[in-house]
Amino acid sequence: MEYKVYLFDFDYTLADSSRGIVMCYRRVLDRHGYTSPTDDDIRRTIGKTLEDSFALLTGVTDAGRLAEFRRQYVKEADGCMTANTVLFPETAGVLRRLKAAGARVGIISTKYRYRIRELLVARGLDDVFDIIVGGEDVSAAKPSPEGVLMALDRLQVSREEVLYVGDSAVDAETARAAGVSFAGVTHGVTTAEELSAYPHRLVMDSLESLLPDAGTAEK
Repeated sequence: MEYKVYLFDFDYTLADSSRGIVMCYRRVLDRHGYTSPTDDDIRRTIGKTLEDSFALLTGVTDAGRLAEFRRQYVKEADGCMTANTVLFPETAGVLRRLKAAGARVGIISTKYRYRIRELLVARGLDDVFDIIVGGEDVSAAKPSPEGVLMALDRLQVSREEVLYVGDSAVDAETARAAGVSFAGVTHGVTTAEELSAYPHRLVMDSLESLLPDAGTAEK
């Protein structure tokens, strides 16, 4: 499978931040007396905005309280997220092979861009990406297509030349809204069957299926 541009979600697509994410949510939730959400409940919110996730986990709808939860989460994450994030085993190799084949590579994520860059620098991958669009760069979070369309505009490519890769229904909806092809990866909590319900080029259990010499058989 060959495209000119490969745009990736970050969490549960290129990297597993779940340990750090659960840690930060747990600290904020416990501080405010919300002890009932389980670690799995928290993991199922990965990919959503912090406000939406806290609303789901707490039932709080007040915008001011949700903003305060977000502020406290960000402060916690500044101290522990990068150390508790790991790339999936094939991530670095796949990204470098796509670049070597002449593709351009980017990230579209609800995670803050500065935090993604911190991890990439720590893992020696900061030279791979042509564009990173983080949560602070858009006015509307995924599944809004804003981030993907921003990347298309900056890279000066057409929708037909782009593949968006993600692990969740939100990512599939984002690709559909942007009018680009979608590939799902089952690194996260969303199943192959759930991803296959959306328009897709393929659903895979490893990013290696994206490489030009790999097959495109669906799972």
